[in-house]
Amino acid sequence: MPPSRLAPETLAAARQDGALEGLAWLGREPEAKASLTYRVLRLVARALLFGVFRFHISTSGQELLPSGGYLLTAAAHRGWMDPFVAMHAMPTEPRAWFLGSAASTFTSRWRERLIHRIGGLLPVWRGGLGVEPHVASARAVIRNGAVFVQMPEGTVSGPPGRIGAFRNGAALIAIRTGAPIVPLAMAGTEELYIGRRMASRVLAPTSARDLAGDDWPDVAPEAGSREELELARLVTHRLEAVLGPAVEALYPGTVDPPGRPRRLRKRLTWLLLRQGRLDRSDG
Repeated sequence: MPPSRLAPETLAAARQDGALEGLAWLGREPEAKASLTYRVLRLVARALLFGVFRFHISTSGQELLPSGGYLLTAAAHRGWMDPFVAMHAMPTEPRAWFLGSAASTFTSRWRERLIHRIGGLLPVWRGGLGVEPHVASARAVIRNGAVFVQMPEGTVSGPPGRIGAFRNGAALIAIRTGAPIVPLAMAGTEELYIGRRMASRVLAPTSARDLAGDDWPDVAPEAGSREELELARLVTHRLEAVLGPAVEALYPGTVDPPGRPRRLRKRLTWLLLRQGRLDRSDG
């Protein structure tokens, strides 16, 4: 069993230049236009994933995607392939910007510098600065017509074929921005090997107000209030109810027979992750 990961808070405290999050780390506006460098690297990534690793991703529902300026909420989050599965379901433009774990992504300084130059990540150090920087990031992404991607489970641990409990941050961002929410169901990324099958499905756009329905208050709750948190919990549960069955429906199509060779399983599963324990139990 691999050793446990260091806590994100410990990694953040060890950084001499501080643990900057979101727009403060990016230092510029998150653009919707795909640069030439981004386009080239996207082609290289596709050649590696689909040509060398021979991954297969079936996807559907792209006709439901808005033209831009929306929140993409994706689950189940089970590994480093999930951002690539999400990008595979979206066009090259408008660009996707991920609210992602700095501790898991910035495993070396060169990776952090490369990601900073290319764009696409608005990092978060768990237990850090609260939701306000991420609301600001989402507003900037939406304002520029790009796509703000969140994986509300907040961890890659969890049972295969089912979502884990969502955190409330994605719902708080949806409430405060008022932006459309596009749910994206994903399955098959909990372990990776040569020829692995994965799947995604874009679901009908909704919003925090639509998810709350008749429970939406007549007056918007004050930011940071108990009423806002209760509303976020309600929206979170409703979003779980939308994505949970879709993930369960996708999963059987990604399962290979037990006797199928799983070449390079350990290496590919941990390729872009900081190794640690993962709870894959069904309990």
